[in-house]
Amino acid sequence: MSDTEKMTGVHPHNAMRRRDREITDRSEIDEIIRSTAVMHLGLSIDNIPFVVPLFYAYDGNVLYFHSAKAGTKIEILKRNNVVCFEISVDHDIIPADSACDFEAKHRTVIGTGKVFFVEDSNEKRRILDMIIGRFSDKKFECRCPESVSPL
Repeated sequence: MSDTEKMTGVHPHNAMRRRDREITDRSEIDEIIRSTAVMHLGLSIDNIPFVVPLFYAYDGNVLYFHSAKAGTKIEILKRNNVVCFEISVDHDIIPADSACDFEAKHRTVIGTGKVFFVEDSNEKRRILDMIIGRFSDKKFECRCPESVSPL
């Protein structure tokens, strides 16, 4: 049982059908997570799914994202903090002679976890600096540490 399964008690995924394409090397997983700017976060409330793209930062163990203090995502997370995330890179198509044999080519990390709200202002600033640091070398004075959430 993975740490995520222990943490959430949930693992909706079966074993990969194409084991030859499964990525299990932690360094490759970390490289995928660090190589793109957007992750997709899957949430659910009252059996209704909701998926949202987010900028994020990764410290090697935890994914962090920034959010406004209010909105659909926050309202759902207050009621159900169990989530699924997806990060995918290197998208392409593998053509074939038959329509049924076309395949998608990509490297993807999918995981589950729980979202926790960060309340400490200094920690919020540190995390926001990590997120912004992925896009800019410029240093900003943080005036908007609204809601930063680790996953």
